[in-house]
Amino acid sequence: MILEHLTIINYKNIQEATLELSPNINCFIGHNGAGKTNVLDAVYFLSFCHSSQTTQDSLVIRHDQDFFMLEGNYRDFTIHCGMKRGTKKVFRRDKKAYQRLSEHIGLIPIVLISPADIQLIEGSSEERRRLMDVVISQLDHPYIESLNRYNKALQQRNALLKIEDHEPDSELLSLWEEQMAREGEIIYQKRDDFVKQLIPLFQQYYEIISDGHEKVSLRYTSHCQRGPLLDVIQRDRFKDRAVGYSLHGIHRDDLEIMLDGHPMRREGSQGQQKTFVIALKLAQFEFLKRTNAQTTPLLLLDDIFDKLDAQRVEKIIQLVASDQFGQIFITDTNRDHIDQILSKSSFDYKLYEVNDGEINV
Repeated sequence: MILEHLTIINYKNIQEATLELSPNINCFIGHNGAGKTNVLDAVYFLSFCHSSQTTQDSLVIRHDQDFFMLEGNYRDFTIHCGMKRGTKKVFRRDKKAYQRLSEHIGLIPIVLISPADIQLIEGSSEERRRLMDVVISQLDHPYIESLNRYNKALQQRNALLKIEDHEPDSELLSLWEEQMAREGEIIYQKRDDFVKQLIPLFQQYYEIISDGHEKVSLRYTSHCQRGPLLDVIQRDRFKDRAVGYSLHGIHRDDLEIMLDGHPMRREGSQGQQKTFVIALKLAQFEFLKRTNAQTTPLLLLDDIFDKLDAQRVEKIIQLVASDQFGQIFITDTNRDHIDQILSKSSFDYKLYEVNDGEINV
């Protein structure tokens, strides 16, 4: 997948930008808050139909403006997105609007590595489930549909559990539980298959970046591993009724993250945690690349070198400068990191300076 031309209007602090992009490496240099991350977020938006930083589309519209517009000219098609305040956003592929935005997911596979990824370690299990969902959804549209049906059933069951003045309709409760179990077991199987394929790729990347100094592991945990999901959900219906929500189901799935056999959250240094996140996301890239033979994902690297020692920075630079990735977008406040990457690579590149929302070559 190659993004050849990007137009940004009124997106966050960027008033207007028109960029002719390199098919290989695109670098954005600037101080914190200058707007370089917003360029990457615009590229992300064109892939996922939303920002990587907020679910409220109106928040990406530049202050004191009434609309935003993004347009990406890829080699085989053009994607246009626009939205006025108070209206729904519109996505078009070659001037034809999508009926459902879910139809667009997966067309432009993408992997973003950013400082916010530390929440994969420090945050709740929701962050780690989102990682699985984001990757699988780019390859498997039925997965998105199963996830939507499961979440609807979960929402309806929880609404029944919250009823206070009388007992909920047991037949209706059973109906939603059966849908949760049916869709949940489909989701579990696809998540389990994904994690099994991801682990060796992840461990390989971690070993390269850390030079084999530590051993890391991932373990997928799910209530589906306790037996038929319907039985697991229904056996604690009394407890669920007491707390007012569903305690069991694939909405509680998690990935256990270990460093040398101990929880990464407690034992890992900042550098080790950053290494973990980068290795995990590069493994995600490799998985998407191998599974989808039609295209290579875009790789967005947002300020990834902070809190890493010189040796790990060098290993990542060697990886990024190699020919195993496709089109890459990199931001950094440190020009030295970018120069190292470019000096080790024989590929075409574009270098942009970003200052207060203005982007100049």
